[in-house]
Amino acid sequence: MADKVPTIKIVPLGAGQDVGRSCILITIGGKNIMVDCGMHMGYQDDRRFPDFSYIGGGGRLTDYLDCVIISHFHLDHCGSLPHMSEIVGYDGPIYMTYPTKAICPVLLEDYRKVQCDIKGESNFFTSDDIKNCMKKVIGCALHEIIQVDDQLSIRAFYAGHVLGAAMFEIRLGDHSVLYTGDYNMTPDRHLGAARVLPGVRPTVLISESTYATTIRDSKRARERDFLRKVHETVMKGGKVIIPVFALGRAQELCILLESYWERMALSVPIYFSQGLAERANQYYRLFISWTNENIKKTFVERNMFEFKHIRPMEKGCEDQPGPQVLFSTPGMLHGGQSLKVFKKWCGDPLNMIIMPGYCVAGTVGARVINGEKKIEIDGKMHDIKLGVEYMSFSAHADAKGIMQLIRQCEPQHVMFVHGEAEKMEFLKGKVEKEYKVPVHMPANGETVVITAQPKLDIKVPLEVCNKIDRSLSLDPNPSKLECPFVAEIVYDQANDNLHILSTAESEDLAEDADCVPITLSLSEIIKVNRIDWNVLAKELLIYDPRLQQKDDGIEMFHGEITLVATDSEDVELELIWDECREHWFKIIHQAILTIMTPENSPPSTPVIPVNA
Repeated sequence: MADKVPTIKIVPLGAGQDVGRSCILITIGGKNIMVDCGMHMGYQDDRRFPDFSYIGGGGRLTDYLDCVIISHFHLDHCGSLPHMSEIVGYDGPIYMTYPTKAICPVLLEDYRKVQCDIKGESNFFTSDDIKNCMKKVIGCALHEIIQVDDQLSIRAFYAGHVLGAAMFEIRLGDHSVLYTGDYNMTPDRHLGAARVLPGVRPTVLISESTYATTIRDSKRARERDFLRKVHETVMKGGKVIIPVFALGRAQELCILLESYWERMALSVPIYFSQGLAERANQYYRLFISWTNENIKKTFVERNMFEFKHIRPMEKGCEDQPGPQVLFSTPGMLHGGQSLKVFKKWCGDPLNMIIMPGYCVAGTVGARVINGEKKIEIDGKMHDIKLGVEYMSFSAHADAKGIMQLIRQCEPQHVMFVHGEAEKMEFLKGKVEKEYKVPVHMPANGETVVITAQPKLDIKVPLEVCNKIDRSLSLDPNPSKLECPFVAEIVYDQANDNLHILSTAESEDLAEDADCVPITLSLSEIIKVNRIDWNVLAKELLIYDPRLQQKDDGIEMFHGEITLVATDSEDVELELIWDECREHWFKIIHQAILTIMTPENSPPSTPVIPVNA
């Protein structure tokens, strides 16, 4: 059995008790997998890269890594990829979804231009590095099982968040790690909600925790507040800057403002960074299957991303007098067009900046949100007089969404990354209390070793599976999500595969000289005012339409629950049930009390075994 239970080791090289530079090293059964390879936007030195020295002492990574997986195209998840593959050295496979594969090199090249052509950095990856890196990328379709080798497989699930974002299941034998990357459990105006297939039960769930302590307010209320703030500012003659990333929240908020401008017949100009809309249109048209149902339905008649009121930014438009709204990249004010315009507009109290998403510590965006009134940018002090609004349109799961995913997946262990330590600690306590699973939150460089629970294979004969009515009748859950075979006896076959068990019918085993069937029955005495078997049988039909009414009692579920009178005065009855009906006992017990003695029911007496 030992070889069936691999040890799982996980160490964050980035995003351990921190947001930014996501990079997690997973070792399962001797296989090494790196998930994400991001850049930290709060640093301008080597700290922006993950610490690759943890892998093979800082040498080439090809000999140590079996594969690299990228969850989505945001730079804090893929920004160090060309540095890792072309400068540190990695020639193995890199997996990502097809939309991520298409968009990732464009954003990496934009980032390279900002760092090298504008900021003048020389020690940075080149355009050729990006091209060579992308040659190693293998595209993944949703739910496609990809065999990395004869033991290791990966599978992508829809994560919402941004176009092409995916959660990845990494599986070796019976055990798996589900890495979420960034995900959103709530659908928005252009993307659906994250979802994994039913039955995915990872050994370890590694979840982002950016909004670990937040339960977001009504999305509609947030949208109304956003539109009101923008409208009020432009009506006073002010300018509004909305820093966004090239794809994702930009499209979400553009759709929102476009429909509002149309409704209100407003003529104030709305601009977006040059090239952003054209690029977005191209990708959304190409990957329309990744959007939500509403976008798919209307796409044939009207492309939701071809805007009437929003147009590309004209040269010098930020210097024009009068009100305007500008969507500008990047989203955290760590450089580029958005920082350039912010420096021009920040001194006018009529203007406003609306920050629609999370900003990494150390960026200008984070300092603005924190309320700093004087900020040094590029060696010059700037007075921050414009209005500042932080409205979370960020497409990350909030605390409720994270708990929802844990409930769906039922992992043996949970690990939080991509979040702040204090917030992780709060959610850790909540998860451990509610779901009774261990939660880990390692810092960067800290290794967590997890020994998985062993799993047994059970051979279930087809004739047992076919008796679905019998199995479902054992489950009092109205949703019937499970199909327990508790009515069957599971025994060791004692064949060559000692870790394999089989199921068999109780009746068949009763004829087997080597098997001794045991039935454990339990009973409880219930005192009532008067027993009316006709009324009781009629009410209990809802639980078992095939119950049998006798002169002195009722049989339910083929005799596995029985109600019999214990005295001649019909004021006391005995409820007897087989162990396999334990879940049904409480329901039937409560029904009897409600029907027979709604006002005078005594407290329950202890459960007494009557035979074994």
